[in-house]
Amino acid sequence: MQVGNNNDFEERAIFLAAICGQTYAQFTNTDGSFVVPLNYSVSHTIEVKSISNAWERFGFIIESPQEIIIAFRGTSSATNWISDIIASQKRFKYIKQECLTHRGFTDIYSSARNGIIAALTRLSQGKTLYITGHSLGAALATLCSMDIAANTAHRSPNLYTFGSPRVGDPAFSKIFSKYVRNSYRIANLFDVVTYTPPTIYKLPKREKKYYYSHVQTLSSLSFQNGGIGLNHIIGSYFRELSRLQPQFTQSICMTNPGFCPVTEVSPNEPAKSQGIKKGNPPSLRVT
Repeated sequence: MQVGNNNDFEERAIFLAAICGQTYAQFTNTDGSFVVPLNYSVSHTIEVKSISNAWERFGFIIESPQEIIIAFRGTSSATNWISDIIASQKRFKYIKQECLTHRGFTDIYSSARNGIIAALTRLSQGKTLYITGHSLGAALATLCSMDIAANTAHRSPNLYTFGSPRVGDPAFSKIFSKYVRNSYRIANLFDVVTYTPPTIYKLPKREKKYYYSHVQTLSSLSFQNGGIGLNHIIGSYFRELSRLQPQFTQSICMTNPGFCPVTEVSPNEPAKSQGIKKGNPPSLRVT
C-alpha cells in the first residue's frame, strides 16, 4: 500500500529520523549534550554496558506535554561492532512465549532495561509513546517496544525504525506483531544492514543453525548514494524522507537549529546542488 499522501506518517518518520540523528550527537559530545526539540525535555539518559564492561550513552528518553519518545543510537564504537556480530541467539526472557533473539543485541538491551523501565514508570501513561532507533539502535528499539508492551502500563507503543537488521527468529516476529501493533520498519532497499543477519545463520565450524526473520511492517525506500555506508547512515534516510514533506522539514529544521542531520535536503536549494536527481519525490511504501 502506498502511503505517499499520508502526511502524518511521513512527518512523524522525518521527525523521528532527526531524533535518531541526535542520539549520535549525544554519544559524540563529551558532555552528552544534544539538541532537544522545542517543547520537549530530557527525562532519562540511556546507558548500556558494552562487551568490555564499559558504560556508554546509547540514547535518551524525552517527553513533551503530549508524548514520550525513547530513542536508541546505532554503532559508534568497536565494542558495538563486536556485539553486532554475536549473531547466535538466546531466549527473549521478557515475555512468556518461547522465542529467540540475537544474542548481541539482547545483551546490550538487557543492560539498559532497568533504567528504561524505571524512567518510564515515572512518566504519564496517558501520553503517546514512540520508540525509535537506527541500525543497531533499531534492533534495540524493537526489543524495547515488545518488552514495554508486555510488561508496563504503556501497552500501545508506536515503533519507527530506520535501517534495522533482523532481530529474532520467526517465532519472535510472529509474537511481536501481537504485542506491537503500530510498527514501521523503514528500510532502504539498497541498505545491506537490513539484510543481516541472513535468514539462516551458521557459526563458523559449527553445525547449529539460527533462523532470522524481520518484524513487520516494512516501509520501503529506494535510494543509492554511492557507497555501502552512505546507503545506511541516518542522514541519508533523513534526506530521502525529507523530500516527501519539504515544507515540514524546513519548519522543524528552522525551529530547532542543529536538530536536523547535516546531510538534510534544504527545500530552498536546487536539487542539483544537493546531489539529488530531479523528478518526482520518492514514495514510502508499506507492505
